[in-house]
Amino acid sequence: MLAAVLYGQEDLRLETVPDPEPGMGEIVIAVGAATTCGTDLKVWRRGGHARMLKPPTLFGHEAAGTIVALGEGVQGWNIGDRVVANNSAPCGQCFFCKRQEYSLCQDLLFNNGTFAPLLKIPAPIVEQNLLPIPEGLSFEMAAMTEPLACVLHGVARSNTKPGDRVLLMGDGAIGLMFVAALASGFSLSAPPSEIIVVGGSPARLEVAKQLGATHTYLHREVTDLPALTRKHTENWGADIVIEATGLPTAWETAIACGRPGATINLFGGCPKNTTITVNTEQLHYNELTLKGVFHNTPTFVRSALAFINSGQAPLELLISGQAPLSELGRVFEEMRDRKVIKVAMVPD
Repeated sequence: MLAAVLYGQEDLRLETVPDPEPGMGEIVIAVGAATTCGTDLKVWRRGGHARMLKPPTLFGHEAAGTIVALGEGVQGWNIGDRVVANNSAPCGQCFFCKRQEYSLCQDLLFNNGTFAPLLKIPAPIVEQNLLPIPEGLSFEMAAMTEPLACVLHGVARSNTKPGDRVLLMGDGAIGLMFVAALASGFSLSAPPSEIIVVGGSPARLEVAKQLGATHTYLHREVTDLPALTRKHTENWGADIVIEATGLPTAWETAIACGRPGATINLFGGCPKNTTITVNTEQLHYNELTLKGVFHNTPTFVRSALAFINSGQAPLELLISGQAPLSELGRVFEEMRDRKVIKVAMVPD
């Protein structure tokens, strides 16, 4: 089959590789749609990822499709079932898994290779994070389960309360999913009173408004983001700040935008071995909570698929279109140039 293989920095090739065969407890799906992701873009631009993959490797991690092969011992699934699989599964045995802190699992299994006609799903994912697609839900919508699960994990870890003023930095797919989840009041009795979004694309900021943002700003037109945030919050600063760009300078700005007692969710992953400077006086006397939040857990995978299927938010706005696998290189260039948000890749 023809599949995408990442060799290094902006070195993505379509190559003929053997069709996958399921082993014990595994399945193979025919990919109905594989959505592109901001994490894929970062990995493509940086040439690797500290946890998810090391080149050369099959590429892509968001997909939904139909089961076409079952390995020995698989129970509860049938050929022809429409399914979506998370790209990971925790080991269930390590120090963190025993404390149900699954995103910190020290043996977290990752699965890549969605940009291909066929995708093998390892046994641990089949056991823990393979879900049936609800009737009527498209493959491309179901494929967004994984990134939304990460976002719902991030929302839950942000200590958001009804009526909070939230500053969100970043208008990529992840940032826009945060807007949708927050505006819907996910895990809250009522949504935040204000969701202020700062990003780099007028078109994406318009999508943010449609998803529930109350104020949007182009970052290049904002000379002092902490001051702008105080303007919207009676001169205090945001109750919750979510950084979703993965830039060290943005992490530092995010910390400066929080009110005393704020939670700063440093969600966007920065390049390996980068550092930031923190004002210790501000951190200490303002009792700030700084949180790094990574990936998702099986609970949030299920919550994400249910959220998508509920139609609570028009998440279809994040899909800029479909493209055949043969155009994957062009799609990544358009993502780099911020011409598209997410694209559903379909086999040629």
